[in-house]
Amino acid sequence: MPPLEELALLLRPAGGGLYLVSTGRAEQLALQRRLYGAATDDDVQARWLAALARVATARAVILGIPSDVGAGFRRGANLGPQAIRTALLDADPGFPEQAARDGIVDLGDVFVVPQLLHDDMLGEAQKEASRRALYPDTEPSVRDALPVSPLSIAERALDLVFQLNPRVAPLVIGGDHSTAWPVAASLARARQGQEPWGIVQSDAHTDLLAERLGVRYCFATWSYHANDLLGRGGRLTQVGIRASRRDRAHWEGTLGVRQFWAEECRAHPAEALDAVIAHVKGTGVRGVYFSNDIDGTDARWAEATGTPEPDGLDPEWVVELIRRLGREVGVIGGDVMEVAPPLGPTAEATARTVALAVRYLRETMAAVLARG
Repeated sequence: MPPLEELALLLRPAGGGLYLVSTGRAEQLALQRRLYGAATDDDVQARWLAALARVATARAVILGIPSDVGAGFRRGANLGPQAIRTALLDADPGFPEQAARDGIVDLGDVFVVPQLLHDDMLGEAQKEASRRALYPDTEPSVRDALPVSPLSIAERALDLVFQLNPRVAPLVIGGDHSTAWPVAASLARARQGQEPWGIVQSDAHTDLLAERLGVRYCFATWSYHANDLLGRGGRLTQVGIRASRRDRAHWEGTLGVRQFWAEECRAHPAEALDAVIAHVKGTGVRGVYFSNDIDGTDARWAEATGTPEPDGLDPEWVVELIRRLGREVGVIGGDVMEVAPPLGPTAEATARTVALAVRYLRETMAAVLARG
């Protein structure tokens, strides 16, 4: 099957990744029509397919992964992509047209079966049942090879995108932080044999467990496996860490990561920023993926998330980090993760968190486009 045809099977128009029947459906449809400037659902579908056809010449692609099955304490990040896209349009109604001029293609959303996470965790009977539900009109010989879980679908979709356009930059809107794993896995394959790359992760937590309660891929493990893909050696750089059962020496000494804890970033912001950039440059990477868990930012500005943590990073510091990475190293992609609109203690707190997520996303886009 040609890559574009398979992408159209795996994904849905932007804003359509959540399965809704009644509650929330009107808001979902309204967002889609705004995003695509469409009057009907058929128009949405047609304009989405036209966007997919531009992947081969795109500079960057946006992918929503509205899954929070891989989360821990509190859920709600499945509504992050819809809230971020809505706020982006509210702030800039002309964004879709400008994105198209800049060479950014919105791939749409991974369609999420909310009880599933990764195909490696499913038996054959469940995979077959889910394939029939997700791909009812597809020939069995084709359907039997298609993924069904959000992480697996995202990974396959990005593999197809990189087949069409090996140098395109992925921009992902999560979802809990497990949804960064398929991006790292697909990037590693796409960039195999090319110049070295790294990951810079803004996060309150390390996400460095090899497994959690027997689960290999989830919010608490993705960084461990991404670090292995990178070959360790400090190519995974974490900033904002402050909620960990173990100290920095444990993680750096056993896993070869480099960490800049929130305390030092807050105490000496300019010096810490210089140190982060110097470290990343010193690893010899020629580009980084910026994975931005919103809880890396202090809870004063980011309360609408599953695990808001005090004493975190200042938004201006994070923005300057993104900009300097773009200017001095190169940003090859990025994400915004763990925005959970239902969990804000007030409407104002939710709006503040979502607005910050939009700002981070736009800064990451700008850094990607600056690569030339």
